[in-house]
Amino acid sequence: MLRAGASLPKVGQVLRHRRALTTAIYAKVDREALRTIARPWPGEVA
Repeated sequence: MLRAGASLPKVGQVLRHRRALTTAIYAKVDREALRTIARPWPGEVA
């Protein structure tokens, strides 16, 4: 759901979690997806 664009609170509602921290446990950082959207560090050659 997150990859499709759903927000973390929305995912929590679907999973019936009471707290966002509970939902955040299941949210993992997709490093490859992050690389595609990250901007290079200032001064770094891309």
